[in-house]
Amino acid sequence: MTTRAALFALLLATAACTPGGQAGNDATVAAGTGIGVDVTGLNKSVKPGDDFDEFANGGWRARTQIPADRSSTGAFLEVYNKAEANNVAIVQAALKANAAVGTDQRRIADWFSAFTDTAAIEQRGLTPLGAEMDAIAALKDRTALSTMLGANIRADVDPLNATNFQTENLFGLFVTQALDRPDVSVPYLLQGGLGLPERDYYLSAKPEMATIRNQYRAYIGKLLSLANITEPDARAQRVFELETKIARAHADIVTSQDIHKANNPWKKADFAKKAPGIDWDAFWSAAGLATQQDFIVWHPQTVIAVAKLAGSEPLQAWQDWLTFHRINEVTDVLPASFDQAHFEFFSHTLNGQPKPRPRDKRAIGSVNNWLGDAVGQLYVKDFFPASSKADIQNMVKGILAAFDKRVAALPWMAESTKAEARRKIAGMKVGIGYPEAWRSYASLEVKADDPVGNLRRAQLAEYRHQLAKIGKPVDRGEWWMTPQTVNAVNLPLQNALNFPAAILQAPFYDPGADAAANYGAIGAVIGHEISHGFDDLGANFDATGRLRNWWTPQDLARFKASGQALVAQFNAYEVLPGLFINGQQTLSENIADVAGLTAAYEAYRASLGGKEAPVIGGLTGDQRFFLAYAQAWRDKSREQALRGRVATDAHAPARWRAQTVRNLDAWYPAFDVREGQKLFLTPEKRVKVW
Repeated sequence: MTTRAALFALLLATAACTPGGQAGNDATVAAGTGIGVDVTGLNKSVKPGDDFDEFANGGWRARTQIPADRSSTGAFLEVYNKAEANNVAIVQAALKANAAVGTDQRRIADWFSAFTDTAAIEQRGLTPLGAEMDAIAALKDRTALSTMLGANIRADVDPLNATNFQTENLFGLFVTQALDRPDVSVPYLLQGGLGLPERDYYLSAKPEMATIRNQYRAYIGKLLSLANITEPDARAQRVFELETKIARAHADIVTSQDIHKANNPWKKADFAKKAPGIDWDAFWSAAGLATQQDFIVWHPQTVIAVAKLAGSEPLQAWQDWLTFHRINEVTDVLPASFDQAHFEFFSHTLNGQPKPRPRDKRAIGSVNNWLGDAVGQLYVKDFFPASSKADIQNMVKGILAAFDKRVAALPWMAESTKAEARRKIAGMKVGIGYPEAWRSYASLEVKADDPVGNLRRAQLAEYRHQLAKIGKPVDRGEWWMTPQTVNAVNLPLQNALNFPAAILQAPFYDPGADAAANYGAIGAVIGHEISHGFDDLGANFDATGRLRNWWTPQDLARFKASGQALVAQFNAYEVLPGLFINGQQTLSENIADVAGLTAAYEAYRASLGGKEAPVIGGLTGDQRFFLAYAQAWRDKSREQALRGRVATDAHAPARWRAQTVRNLDAWYPAFDVREGQKLFLTPEKRVKVW
């Protein structure tokens, strides 16, 4: 990834690959005895050993239509819809409460009201952007440009952003502990500045990418024209040409994933020496970092090249770029013509989505994005029972124990390496449901008649919140997801895991289902996130979150060889004619899938206490376990969305993640998988990274 997501948030799935579904667990019956899988979703005409995803999900896929306001559908959308319904109830209660100004409930109500009052948005037009547009037009020299670029920088805190870091700003800033100093928080500088999802959209020779480039250039011109900017087409061309030059300076996804290329400590004085072109004193002063001396530059060559562009490209090109991006960033709270133009390009053209989401649902998303902990506190109070938290805590303990037992028994690993790995397992801090401390929004002013201002003030409040951490002791209990987020995350620098409340629902976790299904679904999610601490990125960090090689040379070589076997396995998957998964790009996630599923299976078997699982609905325990795993990844995506996912995502598309089962020995007897079937692997070719 080209974002801090590649460093700190190794996700179960990004927003682009958590599509969700419409089929439920209708077969679930009494507590603890339900089958836990959707038997009506099977396609029994396909042999499990030829295509396990199609066997598990083909019946569901054949009868399921992708909603018009979505680019994909699947299990994640099913759970997302449940969480969204809970959020709707929270917002509706806030609207009825008429709470006092300054309370979180009033902030929630006013943010929602401002976002949904389309008549007032139309009436205001571009007036809310007037001062910003005037300031951009008034730029006279490079120092003024540097000041504005610094003033616009914001902190990114969204681990779902898996393509570009703060695309609306030239650079991204993230604050967390230093890679080799786990006791202190520092600012990281990362590449940004692109409007398209990733550098290859600008540089690839593929015809479909050339088409997207032409459509993007037309979109820039349309947005500028709607804003009554003179010469919109000429300005759009300048913006596009400037972004293409920025893209040429960007590191690609695989390079950005190499943590050892990212640990580049710079002093404040180094920027002027190493990256001339920007007035860095003016930049850092405007960014509120005038006295900060220590930085880590994730993409040094990009920073050097982009600074040179800031000093050499015509000032007018930078003014056009700033104008476009300041408008583009807030189109959803501008008049409908802007909102529709943004949808047509970013949702319809890039992802194939026919219709926009209803405005009230988008408003819920905006509230969650900017007032996440305020909503989250209400969410867990009303919708997350203590029994679910206790149950998941027990599952986590069991899966951690299974992972530890597996490491202890590895025949190829030296005792010194094992000791370090087991120390890391023992030290993992696991957050379930919600954080121990809640974020305060007391300094954030939200107005019911100022949606653009609300967004700008929220961005600034978040930025100041992040800057306040610099130089302070690291909070290892800090959460990077809100409780109402349908996802999970591993944080290598904190050696921590977050499992938000919203993902702890069926079909991932169902208290009425037998253990097999829960271990196969949410158990595999838990195992996946644990395993991220030991994937090709996470394995570079020790128990304290310090970037440190704790491997013997022989162990590291064996580990990397297993990883390359998994790369080759995924390189062979053809998603669309001529379009193959990039096994290196998706390696971290694929390692976590294999290791996590293995740990979940072994924890499931241990939970049986030596007894055999009951047969339910004609399915054995092992069959239910593996089917639940595959159905957690059920997916149906539009072609454009699938192409974008392959190009930009560190996760393999969901259908191919379901095929991970072929690396587990237990899957073969469970479904009578035999040599000659398409997914069959001889025992020595089944990848066992851990």
